[in-house]
Amino acid sequence: MAEHIGAVQPVASFDYELYEGDPDHLRTVVATPPLIHPWIDPVSLKLKHRIGRGPFGDVWLATHHQSGEDFDEYHEVVVKMLHLIKEDHVQKFLNKFEELFLKLRVLSAVCCLHGISIISGKICMAMKFYEGSVGDRMAQLKGGKLPLPDVLRYGIDLAKGIQGLHSIGVLVLNLKPTNFLLNEHDQVILGDFGIPYLLLGIPLPNIDLAFRLGTPNYMAPEQWEPEVRGPITFETDTWGLGCSIVEMLTGVQPWFGMSIEEIYRSVVIKQEKPQLPNGLPPAVENVVNGCFEYDLRNRPLMADIIRAFESSQNSVYNDGEWIGIGSSIFLDKSNSSGYSSWFLSKDHLQVGDTVRSRKASNTCKSKTRDVLEGTVVGLEETDRDGFVLVRIHGMHNPKRINVSALERVTSGLVVGDWVRLIEETDKHSSVGILHSIQRDGTVTVGFLGLETLWRGHCSELQMSETYSVGQFARLKENVFTPRFDWPRKRGGAWATGRISQILSNGCLVVSFPGRFVFGDENNSFLADPSKVESVSFDSCPGIVEKYQHIEDFHWAVRPLVITLGLFTALKMGFFVGQNVGSRVKKGRRKNQMPGDGYSQDGQSSGNSAWLPSPVANILFREGPSTATAR
Repeated sequence: MAEHIGAVQPVASFDYELYEGDPDHLRTVVATPPLIHPWIDPVSLKLKHRIGRGPFGDVWLATHHQSGEDFDEYHEVVVKMLHLIKEDHVQKFLNKFEELFLKLRVLSAVCCLHGISIISGKICMAMKFYEGSVGDRMAQLKGGKLPLPDVLRYGIDLAKGIQGLHSIGVLVLNLKPTNFLLNEHDQVILGDFGIPYLLLGIPLPNIDLAFRLGTPNYMAPEQWEPEVRGPITFETDTWGLGCSIVEMLTGVQPWFGMSIEEIYRSVVIKQEKPQLPNGLPPAVENVVNGCFEYDLRNRPLMADIIRAFESSQNSVYNDGEWIGIGSSIFLDKSNSSGYSSWFLSKDHLQVGDTVRSRKASNTCKSKTRDVLEGTVVGLEETDRDGFVLVRIHGMHNPKRINVSALERVTSGLVVGDWVRLIEETDKHSSVGILHSIQRDGTVTVGFLGLETLWRGHCSELQMSETYSVGQFARLKENVFTPRFDWPRKRGGAWATGRISQILSNGCLVVSFPGRFVFGDENNSFLADPSKVESVSFDSCPGIVEKYQHIEDFHWAVRPLVITLGLFTALKMGFFVGQNVGSRVKKGRRKNQMPGDGYSQDGQSSGNSAWLPSPVANILFREGPSTATAR
């Protein structure tokens, strides 16, 4: 199977001088450095016994035999054997592994890789054997939790290791204490170098794994059905590390004792978060809480976690409060724009940047902008919550503005804008949300239907219709087979719903307050933003359409209108009956002759006696006289 790995480029040789005792007689020797190749001959790997099992395969203890002209070595290694995948996808995985192999070997915080092989048709990756893991150490302690100083030390090492993987474009997606290995110096080593990430785009034999990438207890919301709720990004690993930190602090696995379906419902549907223990340094508590932001864009990066943990290592808990640097480090603050300070700190302004006042996130409420457009002409070198000087057209002097109130404009685009691909594709939605834009025009965009961020240039995009929470929307009339289920009205037309949430890839979560549902019946549906249109009272063409839109606000509108109509009809009937009765009485009194009471009484009695008594009561408020009735 060695042909699966591409041909290795020859390594350049070099000369060196060999000293053999006499400094005046040196011998020139030509040497070639040892060739590092990812492929391992299956014959040289001897599996001993299985020591673990994970969602993507089994873990074996094995011996790796390496030999050459002048050496013969045996290494005890760990082999991660993946579940069987289709043969036509094996090459795709091998190509990904080969591309990253040498880059992974230079990362000191990632397990040392020996190489890759195929045994019994299964992909096997061999790596250095480590005696224990953080999970093993926790199991030996009373209560299963680690002291805070150890958690901070391990957390810093882990964040730096993850940061190294991110620097070469790799996501781990399977962070958990049992994958945090310990070397002989009690330093933590990442035991998973991103196997779920390498499996992206490769069909897996287990259908459940196709909808989730990782171990359920540590998975971020976007890891569940990443094509729908994604994209998965560097911030996805932030959630996994946060879950691991919570477990190290509490000794309890997040969502312990819950089934996969229950975890999915808690994390994705109910948007619940793991609970932190009390008594943590403020900076640590703040940054770990930030790891569990539902919108991945609002989570901290690994650099933020490292900064918070390092600052808290020297903090001292005294008389109910933390004293030290960690207690005064930058804390995340709620922002009126709807973005966290972690999000706001990800883009650093420079002199010459075009800026404008920051718009609110996912809201249809209009906000007056203080700065329609300006240019940064000065920076204040303070903390992340500093100020900049902005020159605004029409103002003589630059204005001093907090950086959190500004957003950078590049080629007319701003992070968070709704954009559309100029050249549409059937592979994914053509409308998405801009995640980043560099000053050279390179962009990343979250599109529904893609597991990861789309990368390209701003010249490939154009502005799209903007959607916001609270806005009403419905499927376009020319959509006959939508990507997701969508309710219809009684006449067969698409129903109108209200946007309740917008995912980071632009996927719309729409609820239907105009529908009456029973029990646990689902009343929220997903929608492709490229297949819907916004609906408002002003956009409805006629009175009927406007009334139908009013019904979309709540299911009780129709019954209320019907009840009001019935009440109005009864009231009108009563009023008409009363009016008719009074007129009849007036006519009867006109026909009465003075002094002829008997005759009048008889006539009056005769006029009402022929009517049924209930009708007479209604019209005349009196029944036939007793004498006449007899």
